[in-house]
Amino acid sequence: MEQTKENIPSFISIVLVILSMTFAVRASNNMFVTSTPLLVKYVFDFSRFDVGILASLTALAMFIMSTFLNAPLESRRRRKVFIGSSLGYAIIFPFFAFSNFISIWIIMAVAGFTLGSIMPNIITSASLFKDRKVRERILSIYTLTLSLSLIMGPYIESEILKFVSLQQSFLVFSVFPAVALVDSIFIRFPEEKKKDVRALDLSVVRNDGFMIALLNILTYNVPFALLTTYGGLFGKSDFGLDYSTINLTFSAFFLTSFLSRLVFTFLAPQKLAPMMMISVSLTIIGLIILSTSQSYMIYVIAFLVLGVPHGFTYPVSVMSITRAFPAESRNAANSYFFSIMMAIGVVMPFISGEVVTLIGYRQTFLIIVPVVIVVFGFLLFFIRKSRKIVSVE
Repeated sequence: MEQTKENIPSFISIVLVILSMTFAVRASNNMFVTSTPLLVKYVFDFSRFDVGILASLTALAMFIMSTFLNAPLESRRRRKVFIGSSLGYAIIFPFFAFSNFISIWIIMAVAGFTLGSIMPNIITSASLFKDRKVRERILSIYTLTLSLSLIMGPYIESEILKFVSLQQSFLVFSVFPAVALVDSIFIRFPEEKKKDVRALDLSVVRNDGFMIALLNILTYNVPFALLTTYGGLFGKSDFGLDYSTINLTFSAFFLTSFLSRLVFTFLAPQKLAPMMMISVSLTIIGLIILSTSQSYMIYVIAFLVLGVPHGFTYPVSVMSITRAFPAESRNAANSYFFSIMMAIGVVMPFISGEVVTLIGYRQTFLIIVPVVIVVFGFLLFFIRKSRKIVSVE
């Protein structure tokens, strides 16, 4: 897939398909992840613990698909599963609008299961360009598109909620999974030899580049899992925010994420370690501000601060993986990477649901700070061990 003058139109069409599907999937995925806790808490009368269990179920379904079905498949079969998952996602999404306190469990599980195939394959497709500078530029634009979808999604929902109920807004967002289904037919897959595909490739998880990517994302993924599940509930509980304002607040969060990724895209940094250190520092600061906020303005400032590391952390991890693995191994690396992120997504809401019930929203955000610091300590160890991955000439 090397870019030449002769195949520029093909190159542009490939990129547009990747970006279009990225926007559609992430906007709709974020919508149901952030809105479902509000729906089940205030419409279906779920407890805080039940909200956490529901989020864990969704992440568990993603984990099962990504780890045990998507990762071991060779490219041709994986493409069929990918298109089938896109179809399943487009079919299940409108059912959120007609869900009840029983069916929501099934709908969340199915939606999560399909995304376990969709998300890692989009990442892999975006990383297939042979030239490193081109590949990392496309990956930066890909992550920029993620942020743009996360700005526009909550903003669109906040406007929709002025005219329809929270549950009815899912019908409007069903257009995004439909767009993703069309795009899925045109997504490129890598050429892989069947003998190179293993059910569980332990060499992937032992790779230093993989460990750097994983530990880096964990410094943010743990607090982000809390923020998406309980950030809106915290705002409604402590500051009396309505659904529209909550979505606008998330839009502000993703705006700073977008701006930081925009800077990242133009800079295309070769040295990744400084970005990791900045991200961890701002994550700790943001969590402290959020847990001590006494007004809506301070609450928003915390979201704005936390948006910056959200913008940096993911593209840095993705680049670490692409630098550490050849093209034919990136599906396994991306799948395992996504799977472990989902495993954290399974554990965190389950644990935090109980913790929030015992000590409240504020203290729960605060006690995550030591966890971030400990993970960062392990990250520094691997950075010093493998400087070639975090800094290339």
